[in-house]
Parts: sequence; C-alpha cells; structure tokens
Amino acid sequence: MILAWLIVILLAGGLLALLLSRWSPLWPRCISLLALGADFILALFLWVRHFGRAGFLPEGRWLVELNREWIPQLGISFHLAIDGLSLLLVLLTLFLGMTAVIASWTEIRERVGFFHFNLMWILAGIVGVFLSIDLFLFYFFWELMLVPMYFLIGIWGHENRIYAAIKFFIFTQAGGLLMLTAILGLYFIHGRSTGTYTFDYSQLLGTAMSPQAAMLLMLGFFIAFAVKLPVVPLHSWLPDAHTEAPTAGSVILAGLLLKTGAYGLMRFAVPLFPQAALDFTFVAMALGVIGILYGAILAFAQTDLKRLVAYTSISHMGFVLLGVYAANDLALQGAVIQILCHGISTGALFILAGALQERIHTRDLNRMGGFWAVAPLMGAVTLFFALASLGLPGLGNFVGEFLVLIGSYRASVTLTVLATTGLIFATVYSLWIVQRVFHGPMRQDLAVSDLSAREMAVMGVMIIAILWLGLFPQSVLNTVEPSLKSLRQSVSIWTQPRGTLGTRGRTKSSDSPCSPCSPWLDSKSDYGGKP
Repeated sequence: MILAWLIVILLAGGLLALLLSRWSPLWPRCISLLALGADFILALFLWVRHFGRAGFLPEGRWLVELNREWIPQLGISFHLAIDGLSLLLVLLTLFLGMTAVIASWTEIRERVGFFHFNLMWILAGIVGVFLSIDLFLFYFFWELMLVPMYFLIGIWGHENRIYAAIKFFIFTQAGGLLMLTAILGLYFIHGRSTGTYTFDYSQLLGTAMSPQAAMLLMLGFFIAFAVKLPVVPLHSWLPDAHTEAPTAGSVILAGLLLKTGAYGLMRFAVPLFPQAALDFTFVAMALGVIGILYGAILAFAQTDLKRLVAYTSISHMGFVLLGVYAANDLALQGAVIQILCHGISTGALFILAGALQERIHTRDLNRMGGFWAVAPLMGAVTLFFALASLGLPGLGNFVGEFLVLIGSYRASVTLTVLATTGLIFATVYSLWIVQRVFHGPMRQDLAVSDLSAREMAVMGVMIIAILWLGLFPQSVLNTVEPSLKSLRQSVSIWTQPRGTLGTRGRTKSSDSPCSPCSPWLDSKSDYGGKP
C-alpha cells in the first residue's frame, strides 16, 4: 500500500491545510511541508531498499505494484506500479514540492489554505501520473493536475493571470481530450481483437492493429504529451503561464508538469505504438531541434525575466524530445538526466526571479542592474544556476545534454549538429541574465535585500543536487537502467531488419522518412549502455 499512501498523504495534507487555515496561515504551510516530507521519506525508503547496494538491479518489471479492481465491468482497475524511472520522477516531484512551499512562505498572504490545498492536489495528481499503469487511472490523474493549476494561476497570479490561466486550461484540456480519444480507441481495438476489454497497460502492449490506426492513436498520445512538454508549435501557453503564475506555480510548471509530457512519451506513446513511433522518429527529432533553436532565439527577445526563463525551458526540453526519439541507450540516459536537472535548475531560476519580484515589484530587465553590490549572495547563486543552464561541465545539465547529443549523433548527424548550436545560444542568454540583473549601473529607486536564511537554505540544497547529478550521475543511471531496458524490450520490433516480420506478427514497412536516423535498428550501445 506504500504507493497508495504516496498519493493519499498529499490529498489528505491538502484537505487538512484548507481546514486549519481558519486558525492561522502558518498551519497550511507547515502541514504541506510535513506531508511532502513524509512522502519524500517513503520514496527514499523505496530507493534505498531496491538500489542501496552498488550494482544491484531488481528482478521483474516493477519494484512495487498495487492492483485492485475498480470498475471490473469496464476493465478499469486501481493499478499503481513503480520502477526506477517513475521512482526518480516521484522523488523530483516531492523535492520540488517542498522547495515550492518554502519559497512561497511569505509570498502568499491571501487564501493561504486554499493555495496550499491546490498545490498539494496538483502534486498528488503528478505523483498519480507517474505511478498509474491503468490508462483510465492515468487519464484521471492527468486531469486532476489541470483544475488546481488553473486556480493557482488565476487567483494568485500577476497582471494577466486570467488570460494565462484560460489559455493554459484550453491547451491542456484539448490535448487531454485527444489522449482520451486515443485511449478509448486502443481499448476497443484491443477488445475486438482479443475479446478482453481492459485499460491495463501490460495487456495493451503489442495490441495488433493496422498501421493507419496505430499512427492515429499514437498521434493522439503524442499531441497530448507534446502540449505539456511543450513542443513547438504547441508551446504558446507556456510563456504566459510561467510569467503570470506565482513562484510556486512556476516551479511546479517548469519542474514537474513539463516532465509529465516527457514521461508519457517514454512510458506510453513509444511502447504502445512502436512501429508508428519508428515512422514518426525523424519528425519528432526535427521538432526537438526546432524547439531547441526556437526557444533559445526567442529568449533573446524578452525583457521580462520570468518570460525569458520560460523560453529557455522550451529550448532545454527540446533535448529531452531529441533523446527520447534518438532512442539508443546513451540518448535515453541523457534524456532522464536532463529531465531531473532541468527541473532543479530552472525551478531555482524561477524561485530567484520570484524573490526579485517580491523585492522590487517588477520583472522588467530594463529596470534592473547593479544588484550584485547589494545582493552578492543572490548574484552568486543566480550565476551558479545560469552556468548549470548553459551546460557547464561538472554540473548535471552538462551530463544530460552531452549524453543526448552523443546518442543522437548515432541517429542523425545533421540534426545533432543543429541541436549543438543551441548550446552556444544557451551560453549567451544564460550569462545575459546575470549581466542584465546584477552588473551595470545600479538604479537608485530600487531597494534589493539579499537572500534570507530560508531562501539560502533552499538554494543550497538545490545546488548540492545539481552538483551531485553532475559529479555522480551513475547512481541515477543505475536506478533507471532496468526501466530503459524494459523500454527497449517493449519496442523490440524496432530492432528487426527492415522488410522482415517484427515481434507480434506485424510486418515492417519499407523505407520511411526516418531511414537516415534509424536508432532502434541497433539494439546494443557501442558503449555498453554507460557513459
């Protein structure tokens, strides 16, 4: 029941925070922090239990599994399971949840209980997404994230919060409905071919269907996950939502909601429709490269600090899409590292941007400058995370992007060269943030205080996390290795030579648009799967 408790504790913590807020605004903050801390300890227990010994890899697909009937007449079950990939993402969710609560400790002064209620239910939905193996349950938690985030932006956001909240809702709801249509299509196709109507992930793997149906259903999943990732041109909700959201909302959006899209691609879109994903490989990798370059270039045009950081997220998440569809061992490992490091480093930049806005009541870069003289700690921490964002060796982001590029080079040289230019842009816009905010002449009408002990404690923990991922990434790679191996096995049809029968009796198509980059045709990494 440990998996159920991971969700129930967050839901109960949100309700308790709402109920006790009438006595003191301190209660919701403390209860939220305690609930997240308890969940984090449970997740750490799972990690130490299964991966505490060096070189130990668990047997079987799942570390822990919970399967109970829910609506058996429709083939719906309350099926939760966790493996190395979902365990790492659950840990990231709880870690960033705690930082979001602490970072917004003094920022949120109105409706404090309702704020923490929404925050905790968003996190419960995200944890549910990472744990759900029944597709109906997955969709339930996917939608659970939507409404609380809408309230978070619409009530506690900034000037144009209503516009940003509605835009976020429309984009994500439209994507969610497409995914629901694809889930139902897969449900009925599987039922008619096998006689068993079920939403269970393990039974739906390998469902026989025509190539046209597989492509349509895969696109339904892909578009829903691409909206969350986000993938250009489905990205336009993100800069507005990031800009108008409160600090905690920006941290959750950048650090976690975007990662649900990446997780969905790796867990569902690719394994459920392997042949369709193969045929779509070149398009997906090209979209990843477009996102890398587009996000980086648009970042230069921003004068709003939070909007600038938002566009850097589009650029960095392009590396994740590139790695997922490059699909060899190194690229997949790099995508996982990039997911974790982007969540931490970009989350930290949004916390710093929120701290600045709380002090000077503006996000306009044209009104900033010279703050290093009065806030040297803030300047040094911002410089550290700017260097992490640009991929400085020794920090976690470098490991993720380097592995993705090495892996994608084996898939497509041209796309890899184009993606590499994004690193040059990242260097410029990351250092430009530091220069515009902390160097140059100081404006006399803005009073900036340095980071408090509370803020510095949060930044210190996030700095340690980025350093650890940069210097000791193998601990993460060992954790996720069985999950990536299962992913490779789920799409073993891709490793068959073209023109021959793949697994489950489906015939491979002839040369497709992705023939210049056919990563899944080589089932083993030249580097043994490890950097």
